[in-house]
Parts: sequence; C-alpha cells; structure tokens
Amino acid sequence: MRDRETAYAKINLALHVRARRADGYHLLETLFAFAEDGDIVSAEPAEGLSLTISGPFAAGLSAGDDNLVLKAAAGLRKIFGIAAGAAITLDKRLPVAAGIGGGSADASAAIRLLSRLWSVPLDDPRVTALAISLGADVPACLASRTVRGEGVGEVLSPVDAPALAGLPILLINPGVACPTGPVFKAWDGADRGPLAHAATLENLAVARNDLAEPACHLVPEIARLLSRMQGLPGATLVRMSGSGATCFALFATDDERDAAQAMMADRWTLASHLRGPAS
Repeated sequence: MRDRETAYAKINLALHVRARRADGYHLLETLFAFAEDGDIVSAEPAEGLSLTISGPFAAGLSAGDDNLVLKAAAGLRKIFGIAAGAAITLDKRLPVAAGIGGGSADASAAIRLLSRLWSVPLDDPRVTALAISLGADVPACLASRTVRGEGVGEVLSPVDAPALAGLPILLINPGVACPTGPVFKAWDGADRGPLAHAATLENLAVARNDLAEPACHLVPEIARLLSRMQGLPGATLVRMSGSGATCFALFATDDERDAAQAMMADRWTLASHLRGPAS
C-alpha cells in the first residue's frame, strides 16, 4: 500500500549571519517556519530502493544515489539494519535552488515516511544524527515546525509563536535559480547584530535576511521582485527566504493574500498558511 508525506516548504522568516568560520561555514541565527504545502513524497514496499521524480520541477533532477531522498532512505536502512526496500516517488512541486528547503525538505519527508513504513521510532537519536549528516537544514525540516536555528542552522530550540500559526503566506519565485554557495561567499562579513529571541511580528519587522543583499546583487531579478512585492496591498512582511530566490509575503487574511496572488499571476506562486505547533 502506497503512503505519502508532504515535504513542507521551509521559510526563513529572518536570517542573521553573524560570522564566517575558519572552515568556510557561517554562524547563523534564523527563525525557521514552514508552509502547510510543498513537494509530495510517496512510497510503497519493494525489494530494493528506487526513486522516481515527477512534477512540474522534475526536469534536470537526478534520481540517482546522489539525491538526498535516496541518501536519507539508504542511511535509515543501514542504521537500523532494515532488509526491506521501498519504491519512492518525489512529486516536485516547488522550484529548485529556491531557498525554501528543496532537497532538505524532501529528504526529511522521506525519513518521516519511511520511519512509518519500516516501524522506525522517529525520536531515536540515530534519526537525528542522520538528519544532521544530510545537511544543516534537514533537522529543522524533519520537525517542520517553527523553531529557532543557530550554529550553521542545525542547533534548534523551540519557540513560542502563537501569533504566527496559521498566518496566510504567499511564496513567489522570480523564475531564476539562486545557488546557495555563491550567495554565502558574497556576504560582506559584517555582523549586523543578533536576532531577537521572541518570535513576534514586531520583532520580525525589524529583523532581516543578511543574504538578501548578496543574492540581489548576484540575481537582480530578486531585487526587482522584492520591490514589486513591497507594493502588495495588505502585506505585513515582505522578505527573501534563505539564500533565495523565493520571496514571501505575510498577510492578515486569506482574501488579502489571494488578491495579491492574482496580482502576481505572471510568476510562480504558492498560497498557503504557516504551520502551527505540533498537536
């Protein structure tokens, strides 16, 4: 029987880059949040592991062993000594190189899905270790709930953010990929201060994404998109997510969000809501 799991779109509501480490990685303070929608990962029992990729953004994606979904599956299988396999399908609905989770969200969805299929306890520390080994964003994507991230993004702490749960959000992509590496490399190295711990709309309004400036320099389409989004009626917060290129706007009501989506019909958009706390 085929089961499925949503790879929830990741949004960095704020992202402060504090320092560049000697090994080239960057120390961050970020507020991770997740939309209620995203890619879809499905699977059914099989003798071995396989991956099929479909959907509007499937073109050019590798379905080989280098794909994070298969790496997650193979890692889970090895760690827990599982003999069974799975035929996995990834319905790629979100743009790639877009700052909204991508492979990290897909790998996390695969871990949640295969943990059910293979009766693996998701709270086992070995699952967390696997997530960390797959990438800095994977631990946050595994939970797919609003959390504060520090370190390189993998040090997570819960936040109390009742004002954010269920907020209407509109994701908009300019149609141009924005690779993460060059954006981080182009960061100017200036520490512009910490991210407030209280996850309120007031604090978010004065927070920032320190990668927006280098991303806009490298991909001018992002700057043009942000400028256009600033004029969307009802938008309470407009910002780029992650290292780009996807940007987002928060709204007070679904009607305001949907009207804004209609105004941006010439771009890829996703109208959703921010996920609330775990039930």
